[in-house]
Amino acid sequence: MKIILEESFSLALIDILHYIAKDKKSAAMQFRHTLQKKIHLLKQSPFMCKQSLYFIDKNYRDLTYLGYTIVYKVDHDNIKVLDIFKYENR
Repeated sequence: MKIILEESFSLALIDILHYIAKDKKSAAMQFRHTLQKKIHLLKQSPFMCKQSLYFIDKNYRDLTYLGYTIVYKVDHDNIKVLDIFKYENR
């Protein structure tokens, strides 16, 4: 399986990392590193996360990490990472 990071995800992640880095740069780097590992694990088991609360389709999934929701779609041989956000911000 191939992981595709959509532009909406990448832009939202950059904003989150800038926000975390205001307090502590190393925390932002750790957040990014751990999140990359969790997303990489999806290759082995793309349906390991719960069905998305934001879509009816069972191919949309929500990965939760430190209060953030990462929405992704399992699409044939691809995993499309669509967005990342805090629940209270939606």
